[in-house]
Amino acid sequence: MTLADIGWSEYWSPIRLSLQVALLASVIAILLGTAVAWCMSRRETFRGKTVLETVFMLPLVLPPTVVGFLLLILLGRRGWLGGLIEKIFHSTVIFSWQAAVIAAVVVAFPLVYRTTVTGFEAVDRDLEDAGRSIGANEWQVFRHITLPLIAPSLKTAYVLGFARSLGEFGATLMIAGNIPGRTQTVPTAIYVAVDSGHLSLAWAWTIAIVAVSFVLLLLTGRRSS
Repeated sequence: MTLADIGWSEYWSPIRLSLQVALLASVIAILLGTAVAWCMSRRETFRGKTVLETVFMLPLVLPPTVVGFLLLILLGRRGWLGGLIEKIFHSTVIFSWQAAVIAAVVVAFPLVYRTTVTGFEAVDRDLEDAGRSIGANEWQVFRHITLPLIAPSLKTAYVLGFARSLGEFGATLMIAGNIPGRTQTVPTAIYVAVDSGHLSLAWAWTIAIVAVSFVLLLLTGRRSS
């Protein structure tokens, strides 16, 4: 099977979905990661901090299929969260594009969190205290002092989160499946194409995802320069 056999609409469908999932997941991950990193950096030590940070980093080292299995148990109809969502919205999250977003957020969060918390820890507290001494409230200190100082870390965290979301495969396959036109992302489409022996089609999707990643990194590098 070649690109001519499936048509352009079927070819672009996984690419559009992958970009949609990566964009939404990276935004959610950067918001969550920044909020959690700020809270963790404000308190240097407290009981259970090491354990909590270890939990945050677990998706980075666990096999993606394990992460997907745990999400499947949590979000499935018999899971407490999945059952609650079904009662409220009268629909399930599993095997939907929203499930792909959730999987991407979970696996991208550790990278975003670690990068962002490093940025917060590097901020000179004396500068923040100087802002408070002249009457600035906490939001003004964060907006005008802390945020500009951690901007490079936030940019790096977002790029890492987007790239990780774009390449997510194992957890996505477990809870979102591989439904063409609905939940099939580029990584799952490449896997199916290779497994079916359609190497030219796999190459076409591979070139597309490499091009997107290259442009993203190139633009990020130019802005940093």
